[in-house]
Amino acid sequence: MVYFVGAGSGAVDLITVRGKNMLEQADVVIYAGSLVNPELLSYAGGHCQIYNSATMTLEEVLEVIKSAEASGLTTVRLHTGDPCLYGAIREQMDILEQLHIPYEVCPGVSSFCGAAAALQMEYTLPEISQSVIITRMAGRTPVPERESIRSFAAHGATMVIFLSTGMLEALSEELIAGGYSPDTPAAIVYKATWPDEKTLVCTVDTLANRAREEHIKKTALIIVGNAVSQSGYERSKLYDPVFTTEFRQGTGDKGAER
Repeated sequence: MVYFVGAGSGAVDLITVRGKNMLEQADVVIYAGSLVNPELLSYAGGHCQIYNSATMTLEEVLEVIKSAEASGLTTVRLHTGDPCLYGAIREQMDILEQLHIPYEVCPGVSSFCGAAAALQMEYTLPEISQSVIITRMAGRTPVPERESIRSFAAHGATMVIFLSTGMLEALSEELIAGGYSPDTPAAIVYKATWPDEKTLVCTVDTLANRAREEHIKKTALIIVGNAVSQSGYERSKLYDPVFTTEFRQGTGDKGAER
C-alpha cells in the first residue's frame, strides 16, 4: 500500500494526525527533500527505509515503491504542503494504477494557508476580494497562455503565487500589465511556518527590491491584492445582527444564508 501524505507547510507539528500516524506505520518513506522539513522523519520508526526524492527521477521513485510492494511493505510518499498543489502526484498515481498498486492520499496544510497565518490575514474579505487565485509564473515549466499572470491579474482578486521568487521583476511587470496598479499591496512570505520564517509587506512594484534587500531568492510565496492591507472591508453578513440565518433570527428583514 502507498500513502501520499501532505507533510504540511514546514512546522513539524503542522502535519495532520492522520499523516503522522501513517509515517509512524511506514516501512518505506520517500520524501521531497528539497522542501519537506527533515525533522518530520523522526516520526518514522527506526526500521524505516528512507529515500530523498530530490536526488531521484520518477522512474527511480517507482522502482522503490514496486520493490516495497513486492515485499509487502507500506510506503509513505511524503510531499510538501498539500500534495494536490504542484505535487506532481498524478503521474505517480497513474502508473500505480497501471501496476495495480493500491494507494490513498492524505491531505496536508498548504503553505498558502501557512502564509496567511504568518501575515495574520484573511484572503477573502467582503467587498475586497471573494476569490483566491493560486498560480505560478511560467519558467522551465510552462503555463498555458490562458492562465498567464497577466490574464489572471485582470480579475483584481487575491493572488497567491508559487514558485516565482526568482522572477520577481518579470512578475511585477506582468501584474501591472494585467491590471494591478503599481502600489497594490503585496507580501512576500519566506518559508511559511518554518523557524526561520520571514514576512515582508510591500507593493507590487517593490517586490523585487524587498526580496533583494532580505536576500530572498527562493522558497517564498508572493501574495498580491488589496486583501493584503486588511482594511476597507465590510463586516460579515453571517454575524450581522440584522441578518437572518438558518440558526438565528435577525433584527432586520433580510433572509437566507450568507
